[in-house]
Amino acid sequence: MHEGDGIVESRTEFAAATAWAVSVVDGVPDTRWRSPGLGDWDLRALVGHTSRALLTVERGLAAPLEVDAVGGAEQYFARASGATAASGASVSARGVEAGTALGEDPALRFAEIAARVLGAVRDAGDPIVSTVVGGMRLSAYLRTRTFELIVHGLDICEAVRAASDTASTRTGPPDEFAEPPTAPLLSTMRLAGALAVGNGDGREVLRALTGRGELRSGYSVLARPREDRSTSAQSRDRDR
Repeated sequence: MHEGDGIVESRTEFAAATAWAVSVVDGVPDTRWRSPGLGDWDLRALVGHTSRALLTVERGLAAPLEVDAVGGAEQYFARASGATAASGASVSARGVEAGTALGEDPALRFAEIAARVLGAVRDAGDPIVSTVVGGMRLSAYLRTRTFELIVHGLDICEAVRAASDTASTRTGPPDEFAEPPTAPLLSTMRLAGALAVGNGDGREVLRALTGRGELRSGYSVLARPREDRSTSAQSRDRDR
């Protein structure tokens, strides 16, 4: 079966982001799973939430659709942000539930999920998959999953670095976390820029990135235009 360039590129970036996320999760010290993660989440819940960036691909592939109702990754996030926001309590509970499902060895379970999902993606082609906001091409959906893996992978890195106990029985000190791979990081940055422009904030973000201004406190490209920027990063995650 001939595959278009879109799915090949998206799949390659997703695979690189997934491999990096696996390495980050493997670097969480065994003593730190109950340490603060993001918002109300501890590290286990944060990693559990991150695992959903993989599991949602698997679920989407298992429920193919015939109509692409969403379009691209930018439209996906616009729809997700425009939908009725889940309560912070619901978002928190889903992260805790996903973290609990990782069992006694969260890093091993995360790696197993990653391997399974990558295998499914490799053989899938570019079907229209189901998502929380409707059907969309796998090639487009993977861009949103890469975004999630990079963003939350960095959240995990920062949470581990902030922990006072840096002892690890796995891969060494947390300051040795590898930087995200270039291709998925660029994809994430491009998508973040597109979201900023879509929200009407492109000028503000560009000036901040070029040292000509500062972003307002709590700014997020994932917030709806004119949304209260004081909303926590965890609450803004909703159920993407």
